[in-house]
Amino acid sequence: MINMKTVTKKLLTLTLAGAMALGLSACGGSAQSSNEGEAKADNKELTEITFVLDWTPNTNHTGLYVAQSEGYFEEAGLKVNIVQPPEDGATTMVASGQAQFGVDFQDYLAPVFTSEEKIPVEAVAALIQHNTSGIISLKEDGIDSPKGLEGKNYATWDLPVEKAMLQNVVEADGGDFSKVNLIPEYVENEPAALQQDIDAIWVYYAWAGISCKQAGLDTNIFYFKDITPEFDYYSPVVITNSDWAKENPDVVKAFLGALKKGYEFAVNDPDKAAEILCEQVPELDKALVKESQEWLSPQYKAEVARWGYIDQTRWDAFFKWLSDNELSEEIPAGYGFTNDYLPE
Repeated sequence: MINMKTVTKKLLTLTLAGAMALGLSACGGSAQSSNEGEAKADNKELTEITFVLDWTPNTNHTGLYVAQSEGYFEEAGLKVNIVQPPEDGATTMVASGQAQFGVDFQDYLAPVFTSEEKIPVEAVAALIQHNTSGIISLKEDGIDSPKGLEGKNYATWDLPVEKAMLQNVVEADGGDFSKVNLIPEYVENEPAALQQDIDAIWVYYAWAGISCKQAGLDTNIFYFKDITPEFDYYSPVVITNSDWAKENPDVVKAFLGALKKGYEFAVNDPDKAAEILCEQVPELDKALVKESQEWLSPQYKAEVARWGYIDQTRWDAFFKWLSDNELSEEIPAGYGFTNDYLPE
């Protein structure tokens, strides 16, 4: 995971220095090979924008790649360059104007929204309606609820919010958090870690959980949102530079309209969407993508009728929990997101 203290410091540096002028700039290091051969509309000038991922391409991003492959962006008058993030995260690029859109997570945005200097970043769409993260472990270890973490080795990123959330769910389940063995370790290969010195890992099931399943592991998982309602925060979300968005509302709406088509395609046809993602990013494991897509496609919209919608009650509840537990300064109700650019 990304160190948010480092992210916030660099964001402030970029903001105070003026960084790069807000505009339509392309960045190197594209996350897909198809950009080079992207078709151009006859006699139509496309508005070029940059979209920065939060990590390497995966099924959280399928709708983006579908929209690219199926020509939805081009139909909307856009040429979208998809790039991978710098070490300090997508928000840095969006805040500085190097990218117009990106992917981040509500829990990572709290330090951005509470910085002394106003950082021009806001969420404009939810890619997944509910928090699908939880703690995974081998079934043989018997960790079928948070209390079961007592005496077990948990791989921690050593972040205050992470550990506070873990403590909350352990104690809500009647457990003693002091008995959980916190092992500072950044896990890149979950199946391997679970078969070595680590008993439990915080994962997003659609990718790491499915990866464990495909490795033949029999696992348990409990989800944070099922234990503490405030933990059903938005993860991940599409972010934009709020200053740029105010000056270019039609571009924002055009982009989100095309993105909606891509995600609704994935909702309706997970198999084809998985094929498109693999075509666009051929280095991905096809079997993993296919099973992950089957699991995740229903989560893009879940129970809401409007793709991308962010519910203020849920958005505010998580930030209030942070401030109530002295993990963040208070964030005003409704701050940091908008549904105004979403298509109906």
